[in-house]
Amino acid sequence: MNPTYQICTRCVMDTTDRHIAFDSQGVCNHCREYEAKIRPTLLSSAQAAAKLAETIAAMKTAGRGRRYDCLLGLSGGADSSYLALLAWRHGLRTLVVHLDNGWDSELAVKNIENIIRKTGFDYFNHVVDWEEFKDLQLAYLRASVVDIEVVTDHAITALMYRTAGKFGIRYILSGLNHATESIMPRQGWNYQKRDLTNLRAIHRQFGARSLRTYPTLGVYGYAYYHYLRRILVAPLLNLVEYRYENVLQELTHEFGWRFYGRKHGESAFTKFYQAYILPRKFDVDKRRPHLSSLICAGQLTRTEARQRLTEPVYDPEELRRDYEFVTKKLGLTTEQFESIMKQPVIAHEFYATERTDALLNLQKSAGKFILRALGLRKTK
Repeated sequence: MNPTYQICTRCVMDTTDRHIAFDSQGVCNHCREYEAKIRPTLLSSAQAAAKLAETIAAMKTAGRGRRYDCLLGLSGGADSSYLALLAWRHGLRTLVVHLDNGWDSELAVKNIENIIRKTGFDYFNHVVDWEEFKDLQLAYLRASVVDIEVVTDHAITALMYRTAGKFGIRYILSGLNHATESIMPRQGWNYQKRDLTNLRAIHRQFGARSLRTYPTLGVYGYAYYHYLRRILVAPLLNLVEYRYENVLQELTHEFGWRFYGRKHGESAFTKFYQAYILPRKFDVDKRRPHLSSLICAGQLTRTEARQRLTEPVYDPEELRRDYEFVTKKLGLTTEQFESIMKQPVIAHEFYATERTDALLNLQKSAGKFILRALGLRKTK
């Protein structure tokens, strides 16, 4: 073990997060930020119930004269599935959208079918051309950046905003929640999902196919939908008692929903990425922030979390099957995949980003202004 290794005395975040900082009591910056920024925003049961009722009423008011009150992106995972349950219980006319990127597990497909059948919600499944999506995923793998899931997450968000705009829907239901996702290192563990400049730069350098069926949305697109179309995001899970064990039981009872055995197990690639690629290549164990979030939320003790971390991330036989399945589906030989795994880690910022793109545009505009001021460039 690294002689400078340290683990938080309150949660289970440790120095695998290279930017972590501890106070004199050994409490990490993530726990301190939770106490300073998140805990003050948490509502009492009565306050949350009132806010939920207010939000539901606002959605129904905004939906008057329209076909839908809200839109929900459904992956089949626990968070989005529980959002569907809440929307159904509260009588929201909900349009459900799903991004089919070729990686849905059979169980996820079944869970989604059960939810749609029980709720009667309208359902739109956007299928991305597999060769196109594979080309983009391979580009991220070859770029050697940490957040390969940008490829999926960017498309899902773009699809939701575009679809909401198409149908005049004012509210998008969000599965983000303080209970299970309040802690996540900002650097080295993931990247900005909305950075279309970065996505295009990586794809331009390592990809080969044009993005025809893949939904994208840049910073100006988000501004358009948010400020001009006034599309709002409703994080309903923060307005209910979101205890993970209870959630799984309710989903099973109402929808016949079945658990995947792990968080984000609904996607075959996400499962392999989080449980194998991240720990092996990037020294990132996503279980730590997830468990630490539950500790801060009071749903798990630190002792219980540390015990869970002693359990293997992958069953050996399950890993063998998944390794073979993922590499074969991506069209990689074992040698090619292992070569990718051995490449040095590259920061996303090594490639063009929205920030550098904006700076370049600013520099160009400033240069044009100076030339005009000096009379060296005509004003159109």
